[in-house]
Amino acid sequence: MRQDQPAGSALFELGFRPFFLAGSLFAALAIPLWVAAWLGLIGDWQPTGGWLAWHMHEMLFGFVAAIIAGFLLTAVQNWTGVPGLSGTPLVALAVIWLLARMAWLAALPLWLVIPLDMLFLPAVTLALARSIWIAKQKRNYPIVLVLTLLAVCNLISLLGLASADLTLQRQANLGALWLIAALIGIIGGRVIPFFTQRGLSLAQPAPVLPWLDYLLLAGSILVALLMVSGIALRPSLLVGLLFALLGAGHLVRLLLWHHPRIWTVPLLWSLHLSYAWLVVALYAMALWHAGWLVSFSQAVHLLAIGTISGMILAMIARVSLGHTGRPLAPVRAMSLAFVLLNLAVPVRVWIAPTWPQWGFWLAALCLACAFGLFVWYYAVILYRPRPDGMPG
Repeated sequence: MRQDQPAGSALFELGFRPFFLAGSLFAALAIPLWVAAWLGLIGDWQPTGGWLAWHMHEMLFGFVAAIIAGFLLTAVQNWTGVPGLSGTPLVALAVIWLLARMAWLAALPLWLVIPLDMLFLPAVTLALARSIWIAKQKRNYPIVLVLTLLAVCNLISLLGLASADLTLQRQANLGALWLIAALIGIIGGRVIPFFTQRGLSLAQPAPVLPWLDYLLLAGSILVALLMVSGIALRPSLLVGLLFALLGAGHLVRLLLWHHPRIWTVPLLWSLHLSYAWLVVALYAMALWHAGWLVSFSQAVHLLAIGTISGMILAMIARVSLGHTGRPLAPVRAMSLAFVLLNLAVPVRVWIAPTWPQWGFWLAALCLACAFGLFVWYYAVILYRPRPDGMPG
């Protein structure tokens, strides 16, 4: 154990520990807070930029960015053999993330909120790029590219905040949403077949189609750029075709990875189901561009809740066990958490718009309880050292 760690604590040994915990706790609290604000139950309290700007930005650059940082800063050590951030540098990074979240909620002046918020993603990107560059791992360069573009989207979103331009904020945040989908495509393409093979004791993983992987990555980045430019926010049959083609590509992947026995293992079906929501979200976007879906927001929340939040919960539940040297057998309550999260998708997307007074609350409760269960059962795991005495 590092000398600068408190006795009995391993919270800052590797990136997944503080950021999985902080990100999940933030989600469990922020989602009900947003619903309460949206329904007018908060009163006069307004965060920086107002509640809508806060919700759009913070679910991406607060919640999701924390989980991305935790996963990548941990995974890069395994990929490259270069030690990841730990101890004091990791504490500093966590403090930067926390101060930015507090600054938004406390409605501090923009001249303070914007610099604080801009620091986190570039710092994560530089730490990741350094390790990948030292190891000369070209296959991981696309991850650095996507993270860099994600930081640019945050900058554009903050510029929109500074100029009170909600349209610019929305475009940048939607671009970030699809860049996160690109990351899910990269990471999911690596870990879902591998986890499925290990979890089911299969002889070999599902076949990989490198050409398809590259096309899906390029397509996702293109979609993100079209969102930032505003082009994808106007119905277009050509853009709709792009979404349909991406949906078909991801569906091919999902079918190649599928095995009937995944449905007996919660850590596997939760991963596969979250990836399936990506296919649904892509086709929903295609339908909207074709004029056959009324609400753009429905497609967005299929991606945001079903794919991104679902993949996050499934990944952190497994990674937290694996990297702390514990058996890959989560408590039974995590199965309930996976069910609740996937229940939140149809409730938010199809029920809440018709019955908002209870639909939004039910969706928020499902999401908050799902991540609350993770925090409740995993906080001790993430705080304490590995039981086998190994570092990490």
